[in-house]
Amino acid sequence: QVQLVESGGGSVQAGGSLRLSCAASGWTSNNYQMGWFRQGPGKEREGVAAISRIGALGASNYADFVKGRFTISQDNAKNTLYLQMNSLKPEDTAMYYCAAAYQWATIPALLPGTYTYWGQGTQVTVSS
Repeated sequence: QVQLVESGGGSVQAGGSLRLSCAASGWTSNNYQMGWFRQGPGKEREGVAAISRIGALGASNYADFVKGRFTISQDNAKNTLYLQMNSLKPEDTAMYYCAAAYQWATIPALLPGTYTYWGQGTQVTVSS
């Protein structure tokens, strides 16, 4: 059974940085998509960044509002997905979720409905 566990959230001031981690267990495929999503108070869940991989081929995709500030990466040896967040803004405050699906895509999806497996989330709070 696939399990995703996020960590690394916290409280920072605007302009600061955080790195989120998502440890995956029970994963059995080299053909997948994984992504980071967020949900702020009173808002819908939205895609932040995603990767897809089939064998040695990979791709990434970012929401416009994080391009140039956030970087998604992974350590296959550790079965861990990361989200490096720099130049954080108060509007980045949200619960951040890791998600995964057994499905390759040329352009990794930023739509929550694409993903099957979800972590429990980690809170990120950015103060001005």
